[in-house]
Amino acid sequence: MTDPVPAADALEPWPDTVEWRPVSSKLITVELISRGTWFLVLLAGVLVGWSLQGSRWWLAGVAVLVVYAVWRAIITVRAVRAWGYAERDLDLLVRHGLLIRRLSIVPYARMQYVDVTAGPLERAFGLATVQLHTAAAGSDARVPGLPPAEASRLRDRLTALGEDRAEGL
Repeated sequence: MTDPVPAADALEPWPDTVEWRPVSSKLITVELISRGTWFLVLLAGVLVGWSLQGSRWWLAGVAVLVVYAVWRAIITVRAVRAWGYAERDLDLLVRHGLLIRRLSIVPYARMQYVDVTAGPLERAFGLATVQLHTAAAGSDARVPGLPPAEASRLRDRLTALGEDRAEGL
């Protein structure tokens, strides 16, 4: 009797059978603009605060903020590249995360509804986010950074598969 071969990585349970699709690389630009905007607001606040105090340490503070912003930009690029999704016969797989990696498996029969959203920045870059909602609050999954045509296709497919699978319950 042979023991089953354990998966090398619990977050890659089907490395040879699942075709992962990445999100659009335009999402990197959207995320960097969003993070850059917050950085500029924080930088302005720090500069105003230090100018009112008359401290000479403002340059060190600015240098720390710049280093932090560069580090966050690198992490943001890697985090966007970590997003992926795969459609299978009975469920949708969504993976993301760098330090804490996450693999969500959402059965089509468990889906209650599917949202497609796009904020102003996403729309400017031709992107949308597909959000899946299930009965369990902790099992909701989302796929950001999809072109609108792909988001619509995925929404329609997930909705149709969810309705087909739910009829058997």
